[in-house]
Amino acid sequence: MKNRIKQMMTEKGKFRMFFLYLILPFLGLGMFSCDYLNVVPENIPTVEHAFRNRKEAQNYKYGCLSFMPDVGNMVVDPAMLGGDEIWIPEIVDGASTRLRGIIAGEQGTDNPLANYWASQRNSQTNVVRPLWTGISDCNIFLENIDEPFDLQDYERDKWIGEILFVKAYLHYWLFRQYGPIPLIRKNNAIADKADVVQQYREPVDSCVNYIISLLDEAAALLPLTVDEPTIDQGLPDRCIALALKAELLTLAASPLFNCNPDYADYVDNRSVQLFPQDKSQEKAKWERAATALKAAIDIAREAGYDLYDFRTAYPAGASLSDETKLAMQVRGAATDVWNREIIWGNSRINNNPNLQIMCNPYINPSQGNNGNAGYSNYAPALQIIEQFYTDNGLPIEDDAEWEGRDVWQLRTAEADHKQYIRQGYQTIQLHFNREPRFYGAICFDGGTLFGNNRITQDNSTDANYMWVAEMKFGQTGGWAVPSRSSLTGYLAKKMIHYRSLAPVANTTYVAINYAFPLIRLGDLYLLYAEALNELKEAPDAQVYEYIDLIRARTGLEGVVKTWNEHAVADKKNKPLTREGMRDIIRRERLNELAFEGARFWDLRRWKLAEEYINRPIRGLNVMGGTAADYYVETVLYQPLFEKKDYFFPVRTQTVIYNLNLLQSPGW
Repeated sequence: MKNRIKQMMTEKGKFRMFFLYLILPFLGLGMFSCDYLNVVPENIPTVEHAFRNRKEAQNYKYGCLSFMPDVGNMVVDPAMLGGDEIWIPEIVDGASTRLRGIIAGEQGTDNPLANYWASQRNSQTNVVRPLWTGISDCNIFLENIDEPFDLQDYERDKWIGEILFVKAYLHYWLFRQYGPIPLIRKNNAIADKADVVQQYREPVDSCVNYIISLLDEAAALLPLTVDEPTIDQGLPDRCIALALKAELLTLAASPLFNCNPDYADYVDNRSVQLFPQDKSQEKAKWERAATALKAAIDIAREAGYDLYDFRTAYPAGASLSDETKLAMQVRGAATDVWNREIIWGNSRINNNPNLQIMCNPYINPSQGNNGNAGYSNYAPALQIIEQFYTDNGLPIEDDAEWEGRDVWQLRTAEADHKQYIRQGYQTIQLHFNREPRFYGAICFDGGTLFGNNRITQDNSTDANYMWVAEMKFGQTGGWAVPSRSSLTGYLAKKMIHYRSLAPVANTTYVAINYAFPLIRLGDLYLLYAEALNELKEAPDAQVYEYIDLIRARTGLEGVVKTWNEHAVADKKNKPLTREGMRDIIRRERLNELAFEGARFWDLRRWKLAEEYINRPIRGLNVMGGTAADYYVETVLYQPLFEKKDYFFPVRTQTVIYNLNLLQSPGW
């Protein structure tokens, strides 16, 4: 039996040592009988065949890499549609919006959404691959990579480092999504008794320390940056490994995991407490995170990473206005192809339809109902529009100049607004006098759209190219059909590459593909400021330094000066306290990393998801044909986020099969 099972492999030549037996308690595969396990396909090579030479081993390595979750793909990444940032139609042409159900109250234990834990029978919901299978494959690789006779030692070490990183990342993803998890240090032999493979979740600290040990091993073997950027971009390197280590330690230090009293009674049948409750260690976790973040930042700088600057990245844009350059800073940081800020990106082009098509507004009459020129439905909620700063660099509610200002009052754009709002166009006060990141991130009725492959001008009179068409009902950019329209009246401009083209003459969208950002240097700066702020009795110059660097590139002044000079009276000293600075840093992350998937996980690790996600999803009245009717605050949906929703559920059948496995808290 053991020899037969050892012969099993996938159709593409990626082999598996009886991983099914290892993960059977997780998958709950009650539908498989013993007869199934005794059936061995003919002419199937052995595991030894998989590692007989360099080429075969390389194929197996690629198979392990294929288990990395497709971050940025809304079909499989819960952070894209599962939070309160985007409100998308229930039906979209050519794409599944199934993960929208996470915020729409459709999550459950029968067929969990974004189920990275186990396979499911229902093909309609089985859109992701169980990561335990990938971890098992990584173990097989690590156990057999010494076999290829023609593999050089330096290359073997690099491959081992890559697969150690993959194994760490798959554990990390499961940990972040499900909380304490089993740790698959090695694959169990088929002869192991049932009580050996009935895996337990392990305590948070054990999970973190094990994943960190894998990342440290990987970092020691990986090159500083990939050897051949043209073909290896996106593969693990030392910078990526240390950045992920820092991100994990920040997650572990955050309120969701660090001495969270909500889970004090989350104890398994061995009486093992899975969430730490020792308050004396609370600060030490922030110290560990800060140390790792500084190390990750230092090595990234050593490798040549820096904050993105559109002015140097695109020197041909010297004639563009300062307003456009500032707005392009954060948009370019996220979408300019492998720019100097992106430490790690997902280069798989697997979005269907392409994310950019869904973000692109209709800018000429031929697009609304035709072909693939635009879907125009990846719509930020109104609370995201309100979240961005004023042009003073403050939240609207903190800015003294906005006291008593009616954000819904209609106003006509004048000549000094023309780089952001079409001159002579009437829109609401909410869209005026906002920070450059707002104009780089949000498409709104009458707003400008730099790019569309017109990159040497930023205020063309040609409305077919440079302007978001009027988005009111009955107008070019307004409601077309439910699957091809913005439900909120806004679109996420930030995720459109400025060279992507929605042409006037035909209906084919031409997208410039880019690696979806997983970790960029600005992300690490903000995490480092957060960790330092938690460590100190009061914020100091070191805390301000890293957040002010982020603000400066879009023309905003430092936080202390800004709040002192422009804030309402009772907020002027907000940056001087740990609590006030904590709020500022969090708001900065929500603005800087909008639409990059960070908000979904940040709100959870901060234990703020109940506060934010239980607010109504709001937008404009997109069926309004006049300004008076269109600019009306409209409630679109009332989410319900409960404490149990901080972690994803495990399928009931899996928990029933494995008596040692606790269901996720609250489920």
